[in-house]
Amino acid sequence: MSDTLPCSPDGLVARIRDWGRELGFASIGISGVDLGEAETRLLDWLAAGRHGELDYMARHGAMRARPAELVPGTLSVISARMPYWPDDAADAQAVLDDGDVGYVSRYALGRDYHKVLRNRLQKLAERIESVVGPFGHRAFTDSAPVLEVEIARRAALGWRGKHTLLIHRDAGSMFFLGELFTTLPLPPDEPQADHCGTCTRCIDICPTGAIVAPYQLDARLCVSYLTIELDGPIPEPLRPLIGNRIYGCDDCQLVCPWNRHAAKAVEPDFAVRNGLDHAPLTALFAWSEDEFNRRLEGSAIRRIGHERWLRNIAVALGNAPSSAAHIAALQARADHASPVVREHVAWALARQHPPDTPT
Repeated sequence: MSDTLPCSPDGLVARIRDWGRELGFASIGISGVDLGEAETRLLDWLAAGRHGELDYMARHGAMRARPAELVPGTLSVISARMPYWPDDAADAQAVLDDGDVGYVSRYALGRDYHKVLRNRLQKLAERIESVVGPFGHRAFTDSAPVLEVEIARRAALGWRGKHTLLIHRDAGSMFFLGELFTTLPLPPDEPQADHCGTCTRCIDICPTGAIVAPYQLDARLCVSYLTIELDGPIPEPLRPLIGNRIYGCDDCQLVCPWNRHAAKAVEPDFAVRNGLDHAPLTALFAWSEDEFNRRLEGSAIRRIGHERWLRNIAVALGNAPSSAAHIAALQARADHASPVVREHVAWALARQHPPDTPT
């Protein structure tokens, strides 16, 4: 069939899947725009205040569960996934067990995934246009009020795990999701069944108890929220529980049985940069703001800014084994211009018990 000729909806979906694979997506699924009971769950979650300071979640309200209102005219959503776990990264558990180094969530070790996925989704849209002509569409990847896990679940890309992330039977959960909202009337896929069974490993391992019940997350307790989204001081009772996690957390995924054979990233942009898979805390803490911005250009980490970066590492140093090197690194930032940084450095120094500081 010529690329300039129209084709049946089923035939078009088959071609979309092929194009998706050519563009680096592991799989493509199709869903409709009715997200059913997901809206009620979202509103209950917001009412309980579990979104913390994620004001945009409440600001967009129910629109997150109504694709056709978010992008008027939407009839179908093309959902895509792309593995991110870099094959060359240091062993995650070994890093978590080493208090001298910082743990960065494996999705953030390489280039900012937002740019990578949006670019590929736009290319996918262009391929579709070559067959059907101009059509309404908009690409998303964790970049707007979209219930992407629910959409992906309905597009048969996996099921929602008890940690609230999407799980694929053959690929685990270590992948990014992206969506292409379209005005095309495409046949939806049939959602997969839940295969978590009686397993509660993700709930049991969460360092801060953020998974308050199966399929329920309190963002205010989540290490990813605390180290990435939260502005200002990290609540003191939670600081010891963060350990050496300086950007995000993977614990609930590391223990998931479905990730034993998780697919590794094939996208070169997701390869480790700046040695962030196993970098000493003291070295990272010494980065100036200019160095932070330069080294992390094109990285998702850069958006938290240098102040939060230092705040997070100060907490990790406070949780690290006591040593002269850790104390010296903290003392070098004791008079930092930011009151947030100074507060966390003081807390960490007290934990390190330097000889000249009362305990």
